Formats: sequence, C-alpha cells, structure tokens
Amino acid sequence: MVAVAGKVVVVTGGRRGLGAALVDELLARGARKVYSTGRSSFVDEREAVVPVELEVRSEASVSAFADIASDAEIVFNNAGILLPGPLLTGGFDDITATVDINVFGPLRVARAFAPILAANGGGALVNMHSVLSWVSGSGAYGASKAAAWSVTNSLRGELAAQGTQVVGVHAGLIETDMVAGIPGPKTTAADIAKRIVDGLEADAIEVLADDVTVGVKSVLSGPVENLTFALAV
Repeated sequence: MVAVAGKVVVVTGGRRGLGAALVDELLARGARKVYSTGRSSFVDEREAVVPVELEVRSEASVSAFADIASDAEIVFNNAGILLPGPLLTGGFDDITATVDINVFGPLRVARAFAPILAANGGGALVNMHSVLSWVSGSGAYGASKAAAWSVTNSLRGELAAQGTQVVGVHAGLIETDMVAGIPGPKTTAADIAKRIVDGLEADAIEVLADDVTVGVKSVLSGPVENLTFALAV
C-alpha cells in the first residue's frame, strides 16, 4: 500500500484546478513535501510546497524538473489542456498541441521519473484520464484521453517489476476553469481529489472518480454506438 503520509509527491499542473485540490488533499494527509508545477513561475508560501515551472512539451524542462525532484516517491500526472474544436475542421495545430500535452507530456514525465521512483522504493504513478477515454466527444481532447489511458495500461506492465503502483483516474466534468463554460453537472475538485487519493491508498489501479464515470464504465461491453458523451466542444 502506498500511503501519502510522510511521502514526497509530485503534482504536475498543481497550480490550479484539480491539481491545486490534489496538493491540498496531499498536505491534509501528511505529505512531507509536494512539488507543484505550473507552465509559468508562481509562488506558494506553504512550507511543504515547492513550486516549479514545468513545460511538459519540453524534454529538457521535464529532465530538469526530475533533477530537482529526485526525492519523489509519488507522481501525479495531472497537467493537461482542453482546446475546443472538432477533429474534421478544428485547427491542426490545436490537435497537435492537445496530443503532445495530454499524451506525450505524461509519458515524458513517466520516463523521467521511473528510475527515481525505483530508486526511492517503487512508489506510485497516478495518471489523470477522463470519462472521454471511453466515449466519443470533445474532438482531440477525447482522443488524447483514450490514448493516455492506453499509455497508462502499458506503463503499468512495464513498471510492475520495480514495484511502482500505476493508477489510472477517470472523471467527468469537474468544477474547474477548464470546463467553466460547459453546461452539465460537475463534481467539485476537492471531492475528486479525495477519491483519487483514497484509491491510491487502497492499492487501486483504476479510480472511477464520479457517478457518471461509473455509469459509462458499466456499459462498455454494449454497442459502440451507445458510447457517445454529451460533451461536444
């Protein structure tokens, strides 16, 4: 079991939204240190928080961050982006950026931190997906989350030998700035963060963080035409 108390934790995208809620939850459970990243420099005056500028699209930035956080024992891959636009007519630069940040970004972080986690006892890697990993909708964002889910499943097998727990998290709409303009019921970031850390500490390999995700997972064996989500941007 990977307990948070006393651990050194990384949270990418920890400056705001779900990432900020994860930082709060980890501190509340006794994490010794939390590296919290943002795409630009920022200040967090809490003694246990180390704010770090990180660009997950850059191999050099990720490598430099890994050098800073060489004591990490748990890594939360939370940084992501939502750029509205359909696959057929949306800007291809936006599609490329979405895949680079949401798929290759977490993979860059996982590759950089895998040996660190191994050296520090195995620990855990937690990757943030979406209910859109399983259903159609939201253009490149949904496609990127499906790819991220596949990456996580493969990493779980590759990291098993070093004793790293790999957790995939799926959630629907969360009350964050990212989806503030999208209608529909949302779960608070604090509630989602609590469920994620609960799952980690219970040795879960998959966390279904809200009711809509539980419902969608239950119908995955049905006809593919039923797997359409209302979130279309």
